Amino acid sequence: MRDKRIAGIYIRVSTEDQAREGHSLGEQEDRLKKLCEYKEYTVFKIYMDAGISAKDTNRPQFQAMMRDMKKGNINIIVAYKLDRLTRSIQDLEKLVYELEKYDCGLECAVEEINTSNANGRFFIRMLTVLSQLEIERCSERTKVGVEGAVKKGHYLGKAPLGYKKEDKKLIIDEETAPIIRRIFEEYSEGKTLYKIANGLIMEGNNLRKWKDYLIQKIINNRAYCGDIILRKSLPNVEPILFEDVIPAIVDKSLSLRKTQKPLLNQIGLVKKLPLIRDIKIKI
Repeated sequence: MRDKRIAGIYIRVSTEDQAREGHSLGEQEDRLKKLCEYKEYTVFKIYMDAGISAKDTNRPQFQAMMRDMKKGNINIIVAYKLDRLTRSIQDLEKLVYELEKYDCGLECAVEEINTSNANGRFFIRMLTVLSQLEIERCSERTKVGVEGAVKKGHYLGKAPLGYKKEDKKLIIDEETAPIIRRIFEEYSEGKTLYKIANGLIMEGNNLRKWKDYLIQKIINNRAYCGDIILRKSLPNVEPILFEDVIPAIVDKSLSLRKTQKPLLNQIGLVKKLPLIRDIKIKI
């Protein structure tokens, strides 16, 4: 006679998952309940993480399930697919270790997964390796597609002040571009960020809520001299510079010279704008 199985049903879906695969929370729950009934598992609780990615295990209901496992409230985890639990090889290793430590099983509805033996544990690791490979391939294809689009002059995101967007490309907006040229010219003449912003406010210019940090952001935007930088905000990733891919509002030599000088804010503190160093240039 087999030991009594007390199951924790785990279901998860992100917006992208549902759009791509169509496995809603309700569909997963219904199928897993039927599986538990067929195998005579007693369902202790259903753990549901809605709209959350499996990039890590920092999910409220996943963590609640693991706590219940450690307390002995459940001795088998039932999920629709392995990727509902994790898409990370490192997180999978931790999960398998915890399952073994607390003598808890794992079963997936659409995959032949059995963690009670060495073959089953090997199989579960192979599935995650293949899943990770597909994620990385998809990321590479996306990267190539984005770089190709930028080379054609496509601009990702909302058009900066001074431009407007047509067919994914930026064109100069002659109604607002003079404001950008004025900001660069006044800064090159030695005006502080505060004085430039205050001058626009005093004239009644309401295109933006003018502040010194907004002026600084404009001056430091390489788009205004025709360039686009990708991945500049990603940690530990080398930025990529695409030169002369969009129409320039200001002369490049003037723009680069300005972004290399110290900036004085309204309370007299010297700020140093980030310099563009060691940037890989794409042509």
